[in-house]
Amino acid sequence: MENAFFTLSSAAPGVAHLQLNRPERLNTLAPPFFPALRDAVTALDDAGETRVLVVSSTGRHFSAGMALDVFDGGMPMLDTSDARKRLAFQDGLRRLMACIDVLEDARFPVIAAIQGGCVGGALDLATVCDIRVASADAFFTVQEIHIGMAADLGVLQRLPKIVAPGVARQMAYTGERVGAERALQIGLVNAVLPDAAATLAHALDLARQIADKSPLAIAGSKRALNYARDHGTAEALQQMTLLQSAIFDLDEMGRAIAGWKAKQTPDFAPLAPIPPA
Repeated sequence: MENAFFTLSSAAPGVAHLQLNRPERLNTLAPPFFPALRDAVTALDDAGETRVLVVSSTGRHFSAGMALDVFDGGMPMLDTSDARKRLAFQDGLRRLMACIDVLEDARFPVIAAIQGGCVGGALDLATVCDIRVASADAFFTVQEIHIGMAADLGVLQRLPKIVAPGVARQMAYTGERVGAERALQIGLVNAVLPDAAATLAHALDLARQIADKSPLAIAGSKRALNYARDHGTAEALQQMTLLQSAIFDLDEMGRAIAGWKAKQTPDFAPLAPIPPA
């Protein structure tokens, strides 16, 4: 699959690869990108075959974020000149947020492989992913503060749950560039690799390791981790009792144990497709 913003392909059994493909424009984002991303990820999730998604990019930079011309009349929803338009603005913004939320809501983990700049809206995209790895030249910036606005697609809500709250606030208030080594120190990324090719290779290797596991157990683990992040321990433990009762499968465990003992990759069935509404 290919559109004006990204290509979507299969990188290995169970591993999908979404690659931003506008290097000549620094992979900047524009309004049509968001529903295209939503629809592509939703289709993968609905089908049930994908076990991991890797998000990467092309060219020098992962993404320079939202194209600046969007803020110069590029989005009709930005008109907040009266109460009715402000109400419409709220609904439009929430729909944009939901286009990124699908990466969090998907049953499979998402790994971001980041090279060069991860700026503004691109950092919103990166922070919604389960795992981030970066090249040595990568840097991360809450760019929106430099253009007189608060970041609004999720980074302010997710970043303080990834790095220390004080670090997240400093990034949000100053718009400072956080380089790859600093990003590793603060836990924003899991690994730093020499260059873009090595970063993508590392992300794909991680994806294959995950794809070898039970997709049922992986989906349950992601759901439990996301819930625990946003709720207290007692609530999260109660959710886990219900979740485990839904996904506990002795046959699945038998295949996993047999594969582990034999040092072979078990043959797990894909997740069931999600029925259309």
